[in-house]
Amino acid sequence: MATLQAVSGSLTASERGILTAINSGASSLSLVGSGFIVLCYLLFKELRKFSFKLVFFLALSDMFCSFFSIIGDPSKGYFCYAQGYATHFFCVASFLWTTTIAFTLHRTVVRHKTDVEDLESMFHLYVWGTSVVMTVIRSIGNHHHGHISRVAAWCWAQTGLTGQVVHFVTFYAPLWGAILFNGFTYFQVIRMLNNATRMAVGMSERGHQSDARSDMKALNRWGYYPLILIGSWFFGTINRMHDFIEPGHKIFWLSVLDVGMAALMGLFNSIAYGLNSSVRRAIYERFDLFPDRFGRLLPRNLRQRGQQQDSELISLKTEGQ
Repeated sequence: MATLQAVSGSLTASERGILTAINSGASSLSLVGSGFIVLCYLLFKELRKFSFKLVFFLALSDMFCSFFSIIGDPSKGYFCYAQGYATHFFCVASFLWTTTIAFTLHRTVVRHKTDVEDLESMFHLYVWGTSVVMTVIRSIGNHHHGHISRVAAWCWAQTGLTGQVVHFVTFYAPLWGAILFNGFTYFQVIRMLNNATRMAVGMSERGHQSDARSDMKALNRWGYYPLILIGSWFFGTINRMHDFIEPGHKIFWLSVLDVGMAALMGLFNSIAYGLNSSVRRAIYERFDLFPDRFGRLLPRNLRQRGQQQDSELISLKTEGQ
C-alpha cells in the first residue's frame, strides 16, 4: 500500500501542522466534554432515565469520534484505514443519535405517546446499523483506488471524483438529512409547547405567569439544538463543495474553520444536551455533602440552577417511564 499523501491540495507543511494541532486541541475539548457526560450517567443513578440514556449514547459516540480524531494524522498503512473508518462510524452515529432525541420529544410532546422507551431497540438498530452501512459503503469506495488520502487532518477519503462522491453519499447526505429532520421536528415541538404555554399564561393567575414565561424561554432553547450540527459541519460542507469545483486547491482559512468546528461537535453536544438541570442538580447535591466551604467553590449560577426545575429535555414525560 502506498504511503499516504499529507493533505490533498496546495497546503504547505506548516499549514498542515496547524490543522493537525487545531484538530487535536478541539477534539480534546470534545473528548473531555462528552466523557464528562458519560461519567455523570455512570455515576449518578438518578440520571438513568430513558431520555438521558439517549444523551448518554450521543456522548459516547462523540467521545469515540473525538478519541479517534485525536490519534489521527497517521502516515500510512492499515492504521490509517482503521482510524478513518472508526472516526466516520462514530461521527455518523453521533448525529443520528440527535435524531432519536428529536423523535422522542416529538412523539412525547406532539403525539402524546408514552411508548418511546419500547422503541430503544429500534433506535439502536437504526443508529448503529446505518453507521455500519455508511462505513461499509465508504470502504467499498476506497477499495476502488490504490491509495487514500487525508482531508484536512484526518484519514478521511480518497482523492478523485469517485472518492468525493462516496464521501458525500456516506457522510454529508445523512448529516444534512438529520439536520433537516431535527429542524422540522423541533419546530413542531416548540410551536406546540409555546401555544400551550401562552394558553397557560392567559388562564393562570398573575403570580404564575412569570414562571410560565421562564418555561417558554427554556423551551425555546431547544431551537438551538439543530444549529449545533449546522455550525459544526457548515464549513466542512463548503470545503467539500470547493473540492468539487477546484480539486487540488485548498483554502487554508476554510480548512481551519472546517477542522476546528467539526472537532468541537462533541463539546457543543455535551453542553447543549448533557448539562441540563438534572445534571447540574446531581452535581450540586454531591458538593452539598461536603462542608459549606467546598460548596461555595461552585459558581453561583450552578448552585442556583441546581435547585431549580427547568423545563429541559430530562423533565419531559419520558422521565417517568
